[in-house]
Amino acid sequence: MEINLIRKSGLFNFEAENSGGKTVELDANPKIGGEGKGFRPMEMLLVGLGGCSGIDVVNVLTKQKEPLNDIKIKINATRKEEEVPPVFEVIDIHFELYGNLNEQKVERALALTFDKYCSVSNILGRSATINFSYTIHN
Repeated sequence: MEINLIRKSGLFNFEAENSGGKTVELDANPKIGGEGKGFRPMEMLLVGLGGCSGIDVVNVLTKQKEPLNDIKIKINATRKEEEVPPVFEVIDIHFELYGNLNEQKVERALALTFDKYCSVSNILGRSATINFSYTIHN
């Protein structure tokens, strides 16, 4: 896995590119001179958590032959602002699942995702409490 970053403009605006040529822009908090031209690095960690857990939930439900029509994920996080660096303290992640889904299979998929499969949650869970919840829309 390789990621390359180049400075685009201003003090803190970077573009990151993966080996497949996909890009994302990053920028710093405006409090220190960022200009809002991209995601802040800590936001990217939450994007990674949402992507990793979303992929795993979809994968497990698909293997369980559950009819998942759509999924939306919302993440809220707080940081330990009094610490340097201010790491995440609590991360709440909520899944909105659409389809005629079996609740026990959804709970199993989420448990497997956060207990076993999602490497991003495993890493972030070492310093933060991660709470997950879900709503099924039939």
